[in-house]
Amino acid sequence: MNRAMSKEALEELRSIPLFVGCNDKELAEIKKLADEIDIKAGEVIFRQGAFGQDAFVLLSGAVTVSVGGNEVAHLTVGSHFGELAPLDHLPRSATVTAQSDARLLVFGAREFSSLLGAHPTVSRKMMSDLAHLAREAQG
Repeated sequence: MNRAMSKEALEELRSIPLFVGCNDKELAEIKKLADEIDIKAGEVIFRQGAFGQDAFVLLSGAVTVSVGGNEVAHLTVGSHFGELAPLDHLPRSATVTAQSDARLLVFGAREFSSLLGAHPTVSRKMMSDLAHLAREAQG
């Protein structure tokens, strides 16, 4: 186990559905790839139509996802979002706003690519989640 990473930090990451199945070493590697940021309630994390390359995992708090000004989703702890932009290099498809104070893991484009390449379990879970969202969108 990485000595710099506390047991509590490992358990926090392990509790996130995206990282279930990762061992301590993998969790420590994942943590090193990400920055951790705090967002205040009401703060826009990113806007629909803007370019961006970061992907996010919600560690605490809640966010809302809006498309065309209409709220389409409410995300809570453990949710991931923003992953389409670093995957397809197109503008953001939604606006995401902190509904409450929130703490996020942020993966830059290079780090996100490393995350997916080095951790197949995480890649499969993310693809499964994105497939589920695509099917829901079809009605």
